[in-house]
Amino acid sequence: MPNILVTGGAGYIGSHVNKALHSKGYKTIVLDNLVYGHSEFVKWGNFFLVDLQNKDSLKLIFKKHQIDAVMHFAAYAYVGESVHHPSKYYNNNVANTLNLLDTMLECDVKKIIFSSTCATYGLPQELPIPETHQQSPINPYGRSKLMIENILADYQIAYNLNYVVLRYFNAAGADPDGIIGEWHEPETHLIPLVLQAALREQGEVKIFGTDYNTKDGTCIRDYIHVTDLADAHILALEYLCNGGTETIFNLGNGDGFSVKDVIESARTITQREIAVKEFQRREGDPPILIGDAKKAKKILGWSPSNTCLDSIIDTAWGWHQRLA
Repeated sequence: MPNILVTGGAGYIGSHVNKALHSKGYKTIVLDNLVYGHSEFVKWGNFFLVDLQNKDSLKLIFKKHQIDAVMHFAAYAYVGESVHHPSKYYNNNVANTLNLLDTMLECDVKKIIFSSTCATYGLPQELPIPETHQQSPINPYGRSKLMIENILADYQIAYNLNYVVLRYFNAAGADPDGIIGEWHEPETHLIPLVLQAALREQGEVKIFGTDYNTKDGTCIRDYIHVTDLADAHILALEYLCNGGTETIFNLGNGDGFSVKDVIESARTITQREIAVKEFQRREGDPPILIGDAKKAKKILGWSPSNTCLDSIIDTAWGWHQRLA
């Protein structure tokens, strides 16, 4: 089986993809600097504590291991932090990715799957959002991801680097086996915040905006189970290994759930009262973000199996109870 390099493999999505690769028989080499990742999540493959800014270490790993393809998850992903510290994001997300790409070329590795985001689209002009939607990101995080997408396109033309870009919507849920899950410090994602409030007797959830033009006045988002994301990465890898050419796929359910939907589902799953506190809208929050994933379903044969909100939250609840 091919050897797959997984950057950011100690993080939330990277660790779930690493587990899925292992279950399919792939050999993995996992890199992470552990700034936000957790070494406890690297239970499969060979782990190296490496920062992508260290090109010498990268070259040694590529030369020691016969890498066939790269899955690139290593990135900082806090939108608010990116606004206040853009240098951190452009250096880590963009400059370090250039180090990775150039090392790949030096070692004749020509296949990469890149973890991108719906944040590259900015404020939606149509719903659900197709891959052809204009890209006008509104924060440095989204711009850093778009820069890499453009770099990949240029590297494909100049160096024949073959790639698949996967633009996620809202990753959620946890490994059904309970071995790994969503663990951010600090936590900013809605579902973990709601479940953390359920675990605390005095916990409450902040709702930012209840006057949007939606069914209940709160923002609507497209939640996609992390194991379905992992399945899509395996399919994208097989696509490249079987001669597929450079392309981009959205990954989402195509349906949206509101903030209040998430809270009500969590109340049902946890059987706990969850207090809420309402605040004014946050600047830059679109009322609705839903992705069109028909292309991935058609070309990759991808079929997400955990599309029910209760199912997503149930796996997340199991994980957060173990983490508490």
